[in-house]
Amino acid sequence: MKNIFVFILPVVLLGACTKNITRFNNATKQPTTVPAGPVFTYATRTLSDMLTDCSNNNSLRHIVEHWSQTIIQDATVYNFNATRMNDLWWNRMYIVLSNLHACDSILASPTTISPVIIKNQRAVTDIMAVYVWNILVNSFGNVPYSQALNYNNLFPKYDDAKTIQQDLEKRLTADLAALDPSSTSFAASEDLIYNGKVSSWVAFGNSLMIKIAMTLADVDAAKSKSLVEAASPKAFQSSATDAIWQYFAVPSNNPMYNAIVTSGRQDFIACSTLIDTMKAYSDPRLPGFFTTNSAGQYQGTRLGETNGVIFANESKPSARLSLPNTPFTIMDDIDMEFYRAEAIERGFNVAGSAEQHYDSAIAMSIRYWGGTQANALTYLAQPNVAYTTAPGTWQQKIGLQKWIALYNRGMDAWTDLRRFDYPTMIPPIAAQSGFPNRLPYPSSTYNEQALNGANYTQAAAAIGGDKPETKLYWDVH
Repeated sequence: MKNIFVFILPVVLLGACTKNITRFNNATKQPTTVPAGPVFTYATRTLSDMLTDCSNNNSLRHIVEHWSQTIIQDATVYNFNATRMNDLWWNRMYIVLSNLHACDSILASPTTISPVIIKNQRAVTDIMAVYVWNILVNSFGNVPYSQALNYNNLFPKYDDAKTIQQDLEKRLTADLAALDPSSTSFAASEDLIYNGKVSSWVAFGNSLMIKIAMTLADVDAAKSKSLVEAASPKAFQSSATDAIWQYFAVPSNNPMYNAIVTSGRQDFIACSTLIDTMKAYSDPRLPGFFTTNSAGQYQGTRLGETNGVIFANESKPSARLSLPNTPFTIMDDIDMEFYRAEAIERGFNVAGSAEQHYDSAIAMSIRYWGGTQANALTYLAQPNVAYTTAPGTWQQKIGLQKWIALYNRGMDAWTDLRRFDYPTMIPPIAAQSGFPNRLPYPSSTYNEQALNGANYTQAAAAIGGDKPETKLYWDVH
């Protein structure tokens, strides 16, 4: 047997040395082209995950004083150097935009798909890009825009925030004009927000226009009025077209399940600012928002408070929030009803009365969080809630109730809190800064000051300083 192996081995080696093996360089399992649909799906999923998360990726629930914590207080005291939320928020939003940009580039290439469908897909893709750009501007102020998403330009300039939002209005107007509801868009398996239904994207785009326009109402009332009046009849009119991201079982689960359940964390609790307000108003949404503590009471703590704070003694976010399949609301008709109430108070020509839209928004919110219409009517009948008798200006009435209704939606609650300057937030104990009117530019992993120094310095000076307290151009109160 030994002789046999001696003679066979050289033959095998000779064959291996002389055979052409370059075929192994061919990546047979790698697609030659990437379809646009899955790229769109990935971008929108990444966006939803970021807006939903409650880890250091997104500490906005603390900034708007909906949640507090028991032990680790970095997020509650605005310690961005420790949480790195500003770094992570910046990076993830640009990742989403890069994927949407890639999706549009794929759709711009020659294809056999119907031109009408491609046109719809490109419009939908850009509508989502406008949504994300608006988040970035409302988070930081001036950001790289016109020179962003170009890998050949490592040092993009920062564009003026107002100029960006003016361009977003133009882009959104063009996108809405391009949409054709008689045709389709992405497949249902690719568009997990609206299952490819173009008419729903028309409603979403018009609702987004209202969202952007109302943010500008204090600095460009005429433009805001024109945009809102045109968009309101075509925006959300009921919950049927709400933009919802539906999560499922692991691994397609809501990221809050990972942050709260699988992590084993025992520190997220109710903030006293919100829970005490809701108790004072006998708010029927309390069981939907929070659990009771070990004594059967609703109790929260002030941001930054650690003295005597015990997890069992405080209310926690309700179990509903941390289920794997809990959906996340990207934008809904509750938003629009509050915006319509505000628009009417500003003198815009919108159908109905401010009181009607205010009542409608609150009632929808109560029903969404497990209450009944009867609960809503009882709540609205209270003199300190009823629109005609509630204390304060219209900004304070709408601002307070919208702040409650935007529970679990930190970005939207933060934007409106800055617009209305109401309700008044209670400064955290040992706060690292004043109230964050914006997020500081990235300074840790994604160090803009070091990596894009000249443009960073110019941007910081243009907005009045790279500080959390610096107000954005539309925040004039």
